[in-house]
Amino acid sequence: MPNPVDVRIDRETPVPLYHQLAQQLSAAIASGQLQPGDAFENEVAMADRLGLSRPTVRRAIQELVGQGLLLRRRGLGTTVAGRQIHRRAELTSLYDDLRREGSGDPRTQVLTHEVTCDEVAAAALGLPADTPLLKLVRLRLDGDRPLAILRNWLPPAYSDISREDLERDGLYALLRARGGKPVVAHQRIGARPPSAAERKHLNLTPSQPVLTMSRTAFDSVGGPVEYGDHCYRAQDYSIEVMLDER
Repeated sequence: MPNPVDVRIDRETPVPLYHQLAQQLSAAIASGQLQPGDAFENEVAMADRLGLSRPTVRRAIQELVGQGLLLRRRGLGTTVAGRQIHRRAELTSLYDDLRREGSGDPRTQVLTHEVTCDEVAAAALGLPADTPLLKLVRLRLDGDRPLAILRNWLPPAYSDISREDLERDGLYALLRARGGKPVVAHQRIGARPPSAAERKHLNLTPSQPVLTMSRTAFDSVGGPVEYGDHCYRAQDYSIEVMLDER
């Protein structure tokens, strides 16, 4: 039987009713109150229970379907989807996102840690081509489950970041501790087939794609902070974008 979520609707606030409902249902999934595979309450029953219109409830449920939190299947009803890492298009690291999603065991394997020159990364950061950059390649895991391969190039100001630091903490936390707070970035998202090494590290078959993201981040005065070129297991990953019309 579906487990009804205790929802409190505030009709005095300007926040739309469907958004209030969607936020509280999303929180119930994130907290574990609703588990992957659980049957989800029928929209008619939910509307009657909460005193909301069916279109309001339907829109809230569709929001969660669009975020990958719920699955709607003909003849089987609506169920809670398997756990995914949902990234917002903002300046956070995957480590931060795992913590926010409630993961208890984000882990890092450092595959490469070296100072080198890279013309592409230097150009992205607005630095001379012969600038020595700290190159990092990390395998990010949630417990024993591989999620992503993270490639980053850092300016000389951050070259003291060690392997041990990276295995213990997230990159953006380490950058912030050194005064490198990213406030603006250029980010590109795409998809492609994985390389042989990526298939091995991420436990993929040749037919399974990777989601890619490249990012160049700068601080409040325009100083370069990091250039990243990452790939993720597409089936475990979704991106949530907040659009704010001013």
